[in-house]
Amino acid sequence: MMESKPPSPGPASATHHSHRRWAVPLLASVLLSSLLISASLFFSSSRALLLSFSPLPSAAAAEPLFVEAKLRQHHQAAAAARPPRAVPRIAYLVSGSAGDGVALRRTLRALYHPANRYVVHLDLEAPARERAELAAALRADPVYARFRNVRVVTRANLVTYRGPTMVANTLHAAAILLRDGAADWDWFINLSASDYPLVSQDDLLYTLSSLPRELNFIEHTSDIGWKEYQRAKPVIVDPGLYSLQKSDVFWITEKRSVPTAFKLFTGSAWMMLTHHFIEYCIWGWDNLPRTVLMYYANFLSSPEGYFHTVICNVPEFRNTTVNHDLHFISWDNPPKQHPHYLTLNDFDGMLNSNAPFARKFGREDPVLDKIDQEILGRQPDGFVPGGWLDLLNTTVKGKHFAVERVEDLRPGPGAQRLKKLVTGLLTQEGFDDKHCV
Repeated sequence: MMESKPPSPGPASATHHSHRRWAVPLLASVLLSSLLISASLFFSSSRALLLSFSPLPSAAAAEPLFVEAKLRQHHQAAAAARPPRAVPRIAYLVSGSAGDGVALRRTLRALYHPANRYVVHLDLEAPARERAELAAALRADPVYARFRNVRVVTRANLVTYRGPTMVANTLHAAAILLRDGAADWDWFINLSASDYPLVSQDDLLYTLSSLPRELNFIEHTSDIGWKEYQRAKPVIVDPGLYSLQKSDVFWITEKRSVPTAFKLFTGSAWMMLTHHFIEYCIWGWDNLPRTVLMYYANFLSSPEGYFHTVICNVPEFRNTTVNHDLHFISWDNPPKQHPHYLTLNDFDGMLNSNAPFARKFGREDPVLDKIDQEILGRQPDGFVPGGWLDLLNTTVKGKHFAVERVEDLRPGPGAQRLKKLVTGLLTQEGFDDKHCV
């Protein structure tokens, strides 16, 4: 039986096979393209999803990564939002101990100006009766009552002066001033009952009105010399941190090395510091103020080093320092623990120093009466004459009163002396190279 041969393809069959040959590659190309497009879309959406949950901002992000930077930005923005007022305002701490109640009242009277704020502290060594009498006297004063800018610390601190309790007391007063008038003052000045002004507040405010508000007047040096071995390396404990009775510090036999995390500075315990720096010391957004405070808790005479070390170890503040404490002080040579008490023999030296403050004065020393009469023009138990007092005497009782214009100040010869001092400090050769050295 013979096999039959398949029929030979015709023209239609040939065309059909030709279409099948190019259709397969086309279909494969379409499928491959679809896969590539799908993959691209998947990875793009995945990348977007990944970035939306990423905790790390890009390098170009405006928001800072670390919380310390955010806090710094917040405070800088808040400061920038407060344009400098024409007449600056000062926040004072005036502190004393047992028997200083009358001296505190006199110093406050000589320092008073309604534009300023005041915290008065009579420490825990003073009898409760003396603190109550001081608070009652200040509360009963009609001028203080009208302007409500004088606060008495009712929960007193024990201050031993050689230990860290004086620093703690200063920070306490600063915290009160920030709470009561956070944006209402420009500089902070710490004084004691044995300090006294050599210029009127009108003199001081008039001179400061022309200065940059970021200047910190703080006497300081990194050349701590003998203090390295007698203060930095010894370890002391201040009973004022835990006792209700004042007693001297005591020493620990173990020594410690000089810090390597920050550089030590030392200087005067009396200073004029800016609102921004005081705020930094309280907030401490990078923790340096607290770290340094813990170190100085065991440091002899810590008021002569704490603020100096903080300000000179922070780039934001180290170039704002003016190396002067704005005081006339008479020391032995070499200096001892305490300066001389000033007397009538020091009057000319005080005046020629051009300093706005002097210390240390004995209670009711005759030289204070001479300062009142010949420098301040102050009557016994009266206020220092000034533009505010003139306005107050002509202002209807109960009407709002404030000193907002430089023209409302009445500067006298003290302003010229103070201007000479400040101008000399700011224009001395190499001033910009002498910050924190």
